[in-house]
Amino acid sequence: MFEQIPWLSIIVLLPLVAAFAIPVLPDKDGKTVRLFSLGVGLADFVLMCFVFWKNYDVSNSSFQLAEKYDWVPQIGFSWSVSVDGLSMPLVLLAGLVTTLSILASWQVDRKPRLFYFLMLLLYAAQIGVFVAQDVLLLFIMWELELVPVYLLVSIWGGQKRRYAATKFLLYTAAASIFILIAGLGMALYGGGQPTFDMFELRLKDYPLALELFLYAGLLIAFGVKLAIFPLHTWLPDAHGEASAPVSMILAGVLLKMGGYGLIRLNLGLLPDAHVYFAPVLAMLGVINIIYGGFSSFGQTNMKRRLAYSSVSHMGFVLLGIASFTDVGISGAMLQMLSHGLIAALLFFLAGVTYDRTHTLWMDEMGSIGKVMPKVFALFTAGAMASLALPGMSGFASELAVFVGVTTSDIYSSPFRTVTVFLAAVGLILTPIYLLSMLRQVFFEPGTAPTCEIEGKNLRLGEDEAVCFGTNCVLPMNAVYSDARPREVFIAVCFLVLIVGIGFYPKLATQMYDTTTVAVNSQVRHSYTEIAQTNSYKFAQGILYPHMVESEVASIVE
Repeated sequence: MFEQIPWLSIIVLLPLVAAFAIPVLPDKDGKTVRLFSLGVGLADFVLMCFVFWKNYDVSNSSFQLAEKYDWVPQIGFSWSVSVDGLSMPLVLLAGLVTTLSILASWQVDRKPRLFYFLMLLLYAAQIGVFVAQDVLLLFIMWELELVPVYLLVSIWGGQKRRYAATKFLLYTAAASIFILIAGLGMALYGGGQPTFDMFELRLKDYPLALELFLYAGLLIAFGVKLAIFPLHTWLPDAHGEASAPVSMILAGVLLKMGGYGLIRLNLGLLPDAHVYFAPVLAMLGVINIIYGGFSSFGQTNMKRRLAYSSVSHMGFVLLGIASFTDVGISGAMLQMLSHGLIAALLFFLAGVTYDRTHTLWMDEMGSIGKVMPKVFALFTAGAMASLALPGMSGFASELAVFVGVTTSDIYSSPFRTVTVFLAAVGLILTPIYLLSMLRQVFFEPGTAPTCEIEGKNLRLGEDEAVCFGTNCVLPMNAVYSDARPREVFIAVCFLVLIVGIGFYPKLATQMYDTTTVAVNSQVRHSYTEIAQTNSYKFAQGILYPHMVESEVASIVE
């Protein structure tokens, strides 16, 4: 009877149903609502941990905990959810980051009911994306996630919040149309009863031209979410204006939807097209790494610098996906998990710093390390993890990607050499812009951060004030306090996992290795079949992945 319970449906629907209870909760000052939201988030996270611990087999590469209920059978649309090695770790990541983001929202005092309603709605949509096994269901969850993010940025963001929120919505909504188009194309191909079920779509034999077209569309859709150059420009604006809890989710979870979609749909359903697009992904990955690193130098806004750092780190995900190796794809998954933890930590600490200084401009901070040593220590630990210090998760993930690309027998030696060299340049840039940020924020003398109180006729220069939420005080009354116990707890939750994975990567890799090996085996099988019919082209290693000499010889014989 225990095994008959629809656990995944409960995990998805619990935050959604609870969100609609918020408007009717008796609450005057927002305390009841935030405790209720935190309780729901924590309960859902504990539930998913328990369910996966009791019912998920890490040695099984197939889908588990599968549930399927016909929704609109006339078009083959169903509520089909399950998890495998690709989705299960990301479900846990989403649950952890979103729960801690709710805890980080403790000081929200403007429209708290609406804020926590949107946070729980976003919680459900994220989980829905990762467990959906129906392309149309995935699209619906993908679109559902856009609404709360747009409102969270446009209502609780900075001065340019409406511009940033609108840009985010336009980019991601327009790009996600390609998911619907690709889903319809795959569902309707071949005639007969249409189906959006991923397992059934995987069994179809699509013409190469159609696969390439579908792959390109999905690459655009997922590339926007993954912040692939040049589709990334929404990300710095959104991070620069969003509040810290929303930035935690943006960087910690939403970016990972793009990488997950590439592996799940592009590699899983369209492996033949991936053979042709893989070199493009590798080149885009290198561009992301270099461009993101250099762009970070030009940012004086702390959160925009961290946003461009995320653009750079997502380049390693692309490299791993394009590597054609078990280690490379495993490294891409580990990079998504690792960056999710590290980025959420850094954006949370950026919010903690903003709470004290009331500014994000690094040249207006400086010397605050003396009065906030705990914040400085935690920020330094997060920066060390982001720059891939050995012993932290960032080192393990980026090393795996480098090994995967270097040992790939698919690409020619010149291609691998140039790719690894340029990616290594990005590794050199990362500590420079992160350590310089720490120096500017915590040690260099800066100007006193101030902002005018809106709605009051005050004289500039004499009656300025520092503000947080709806509370504004004169500069002389601003308190530069160190990290509070709640804030230390949130940061330590991330750091424990970051260090744990850094010293024992198997803590994470054992959850998905069997699945990533199966995905890579399918892609390499497609490569072999295509290369055998185009042996001359693939032996060149220029416009196509390189074909190893032993395989060329076997074809010639």
